[in-house]
Amino acid sequence: MEKSATTAPPKPRGPRGSWLRVTGSVGPLGIAIAVLWLSLIVLLPLAALTVSSFEDGWSGFWDAVTAPAALESLRITIGVSVVVAVVNLFMGTLIAWVLVRDEFPGKGIVNALIDLPFALPTIVASIVLLSLYGPSSPFDIHLNATQPGLVIALAFVTLPFVVRSVQPVLIEVDREVEQAALSLGAGNWITFRRIVLPTLTPAIISGGGLAFARAIGEYGSVVLIGGNIPRETQVTSQYIQQQIEVDRPVNAAAVSVALLAVAFATLLVLRLLAERTARKEEAAR
Repeated sequence: MEKSATTAPPKPRGPRGSWLRVTGSVGPLGIAIAVLWLSLIVLLPLAALTVSSFEDGWSGFWDAVTAPAALESLRITIGVSVVVAVVNLFMGTLIAWVLVRDEFPGKGIVNALIDLPFALPTIVASIVLLSLYGPSSPFDIHLNATQPGLVIALAFVTLPFVVRSVQPVLIEVDREVEQAALSLGAGNWITFRRIVLPTLTPAIISGGGLAFARAIGEYGSVVLIGGNIPRETQVTSQYIQQQIEVDRPVNAAAVSVALLAVAFATLLVLRLLAERTARKEEAAR
């Protein structure tokens, strides 16, 4: 009688080869194409910028970044961007709440207008804001060449980031839990603070962080209304352009890398917060 053939169980892969395994639907070819495109569009330009910023060595890079005019532009840019992010945290959340929870004539038009800053060339926004709040303001409100003017311009271009981050989460909030809390005697504010706000907080923080990261690199919307006054209203993007105009491309690249580091740190923190929130929700289940 012939012995029945037995198939040995596959040997488990050790930790050395586990990171090489490819899972998913696109396969190795799809991943390779994605990585190649990402490298050409994002990684290669960033690498070239970083190399250019160190053409004069570390000392030249440090001198360019710590120049008084560069530090002032960074201070103005970060300070104004923080104010804009905080303002949009509240106003963006309020607008998202109104669009989701309230019904009123023209709601569809308002909902579509939220995305207008995404499609509108930002220089057009600067022209409009200058006509409204410039020297010939019809409201007699003159904010050109002032930091409040910068805040308004940046708030215009960054508002959609908060609204569109909060809105889908607010749509998915369980209304029955809110109704139960209200029926048990909890007021509207307590219900919002203890039930709705914890659910919205990750989206609010994410939207505010994206608004901040967008604001620190903005140029078009502030180019006219900001006035580009050094050490008063000159943002870092305008300072970089100025360095290019005076034939200092290395200085421009160095300050660009510093601004890039701030934006990258912001996005990294947002990513870590999102992962931490996801782990907490998974553990709660």
